[in-house]
Amino acid sequence: MSTNLKETFWNKMSKVQVVLLGAGGGTPVPMVPLTRQDDGAIWFITAADHDTFKAAKSSQTAEIFLCDSGASLYGTIKGTLSASSDSNKLDELWTPMAAAWFEKGRDDEAVRLMKYTPTKAEIWASDGTARYLYETIKANFTDDTPDTGDYGTLDF
Repeated sequence: MSTNLKETFWNKMSKVQVVLLGAGGGTPVPMVPLTRQDDGAIWFITAADHDTFKAAKSSQTAEIFLCDSGASLYGTIKGTLSASSDSNKLDELWTPMAAAWFEKGRDDEAVRLMKYTPTKAEIWASDGTARYLYETIKANFTDDTPDTGDYGTLDF
């Protein structure tokens, strides 16, 4: 694994397909993260009437819960969720996945963009299931503990 946990985080986070996003004290809900390391942000496209967008309008603290075996990334991220009116960013981030949720696609009046700015994370980043299984089996036959990847906390 990489010795730079923050770099590992951003690389793996860009492969995460779904997270649970909790904001404004509401129940965490599945959302598709659109990760942009250059922005230092994780973006979400949602609808104007969605509870997470209501929380974002008042820049609420929020938490992301990660459990993505495909990206081999697990943990929690704390940060701030805010509403964004950046039309160019929305154009950059727009995907067929987002279009499927809106009757008029990108031109639907309900389309909203949210910016999640992480402040702290606790993550476990592994090399994948095969490596995890190998390390676990090896540990059962040796006096070693399994090396299942990187773990740590990050401040952004």
